[in-house]
Amino acid sequence: MYELKTKENDHSVIEFIESVESEKKREDAYRLLDLFTETSGYEAKMWGTSIIGFGSYHYKYDTGHEGDVPLVGFSPRKARFSIYLATGDTEREELLEKLGKHKAGKGCIYVNKLQDINTDILKQLINQSIDFLKKRYE
Repeated sequence: MYELKTKENDHSVIEFIESVESEKKREDAYRLLDLFTETSGYEAKMWGTSIIGFGSYHYKYDTGHEGDVPLVGFSPRKARFSIYLATGDTEREELLEKLGKHKAGKGCIYVNKLQDINTDILKQLINQSIDFLKKRYE
């Protein structure tokens, strides 16, 4: 059976952010840390080696595949930030149109730097994502 590699752990979020090479990316990561913590109401936890997650939920697919993942999160990747939000809700698409400069993948949004996006819209996306996942999985 498949086992998730990305699991919540006790590694330090601050140490992880401090290991980011780019000073500007570190600054943005700290701003995102504050924004996600304040908006979600959850404490930041490391998931795997590179994802900072907030809250969690347990999912189970019809195929039997199941696991625990963060409700929302982000990762200061080398090229750009990956922001993890729920998919499948039409409200997400409407908010993404107002977000600013980004690329949307299936499970995450890619942002080069925070000044490229509207952080008020990001807060709305975080809240929408948490509400959607809680209704769907709890």
